[in-house]
Parts: sequence; structure tokens; C-alpha cells
Amino acid sequence: MHLLTLIFGIVLLPKAHSLKCYECVPETPGNCTAKECPLPGQQCSALSFTSSAGGSTIVDVKSKRCALTAECVEASVNFGISKILINNTCCNADFCNDKLASVPIKSIPNGNKCFQCKGHDCTATLNCEGTEDHCISTKMNIGGESITMKGCVSKLMCLSETKKMSGVIATEMSCCQGNFCNSAGSTRAGLLLLVAPLVSLGVLS
Repeated sequence: MHLLTLIFGIVLLPKAHSLKCYECVPETPGNCTAKECPLPGQQCSALSFTSSAGGSTIVDVKSKRCALTAECVEASVNFGISKILINNTCCNADFCNDKLASVPIKSIPNGNKCFQCKGHDCTATLNCEGTEDHCISTKMNIGGESITMKGCVSKLMCLSETKKMSGVIATEMSCCQGNFCNSAGSTRAGLLLLVAPLVSLGVLS
């Protein structure tokens, strides 16, 4: 009898509620659609992705979608001459991502210091800002030339969970913690990311 009661209870239980969010892709920012999140634990998100170089904005992308908790971050990577800012704000109610994410305001120095490259000289000091608690060293192949870039980075940008947050163009990259740890000997492997045209922006698909 108890077994029959259990079976009927399972059969008659209402379908679990799936979170519904707005989804807007960069190509059509004004054309948002309603979407039921396909994975358990996903939240509604509003993402702002900004890349700048030499004081000018190169990429400014805003989108809305369903996102995993690990993707709900505010982080940056800073080479001095160029910077990427990510603000992915998440919430857990139907269509709560109705507003676009804001671009993080310019952060104040946080006391951490890393090497940065100016031309071929990679001994200049860069004062890290905001959540930038690690140093980064990366090599990229641009136009057949290998270019080294060093700077400050948020720890979250060095983790595999955030790899969809950036275009992958670097050939080598390492993150480390500690002032000026991003010398030639820095070793902690991390996410291959950064500065350049964000060719795919897989996080937005």
C-alpha cells in the first residue's frame, strides 16, 4: 500500500518549475526573447563585456541569458595599455534580468603590484585595481611576431570555469599571486585569454 502511494505521488507531482530568463544576443541587442533555462541551477544573467586599449573602447558587448553560478562574476585583466572588464550580474527569479548589466566603474589601486610591458621592456610597475589580486604573463602571436604582455588579473579570470568569458588567442599564459611574481619564472598555468578582437564570445551564445 505504501509502495502504491509513493508511485502515485511521483506520477502526480507537478513538473518542477524551470527558471525563465530574457535572452538577448549581441547581434540583435533590442530583440530579446523569453527562454526557459535548460540546466538545473542556472540563473538569469545580464552581462557586460568591455575591452579597451590606449584609452579607447574596442569592444563593448552587453547580453542577457541563462548562466551557471560559476559564470556570475565581476573580474578584469589589466595590461596597463589595455584592459578587459567583465560584469556578469545574476539573479534567481523569472525574467529578473530585465535590465542591462552596468560597466564596472574605474577601480582604485588595491595595493597589489605586477610587472607590465612597455615595448620590449617588461620591468615597469603596474598598480593593480579592484579585484585584480593576481599577476599575469602571456605570449601572443600577432602578425607572425611573438609579443609578451604582463599585468594584473582577477583570480577568477585564471580559472577554467571562466574560460568562455574571453576570446582565446594567447599561445602561453600563466597567473601567480604576490607582488611582481610575473617575471620570467612565473609558472601557474591558467586560462588562455585576452586582449584582441573577441572572435567568438562563446559565453554569449
